[in-house]
Amino acid sequence: MTKDFYSVLKERRSYYGINKDVQVSDERIKEIVEFAVKYTPSAFNSQTARLVVLTGEAHDKLWNITTETLRKVMGDRDFTRTQQKMDSFKAGYGTVLFFEDEKVIEGLQEQFASYADNFPLWSHQASGMHQLVVWSALEAEGLGASLQHYNPLIDDEVKKEWNIPSNWRLIAQMPFGNPTTEPGEKEFNSLEDRVKIYK
Repeated sequence: MTKDFYSVLKERRSYYGINKDVQVSDERIKEIVEFAVKYTPSAFNSQTARLVVLTGEAHDKLWNITTETLRKVMGDRDFTRTQQKMDSFKAGYGTVLFFEDEKVIEGLQEQFASYADNFPLWSHQASGMHQLVVWSALEAEGLGASLQHYNPLIDDEVKKEWNIPSNWRLIAQMPFGNPTTEPGEKEFNSLEDRVKIYK
């Protein structure tokens, strides 16, 4: 990693212009994802995150599935903008799929009944942390990514195509690749309204 922690978080943005011309090896991408899964925290050390990396034909297949699913949902409505968006994701090098293992969550709910209502929430929090870790690590490697949510529309077909266990719940999709455009300017609300410090 050539960037410091603050720089990585500051520069991590949503990149919608990406292509397949990636100089980062598949082994390095695998290392990033495995690092995130191993070291990102989770409530009760539950380790509920399940990540799937799709590259090559598998990546293209995912966005073909998503495109056709959305086409059916939209029916006769104008599909032009949606098609452009799908094409932009497919143009990337790969996609990370973020799942949570509901079987583990249900087991914790049974084991710690007084916290039962919290485990699904904590699961989502853990997934969000995994997303940030992977996203930031990809940024540190010079790759661009964005976070998408076409679940639950694509869940069944994705699980069938890649033999995903039924108890894995799809949370998000992160297409990534070589950045071809710069993200727009980001606006920030006042920190005085968002952070309170007391002594």
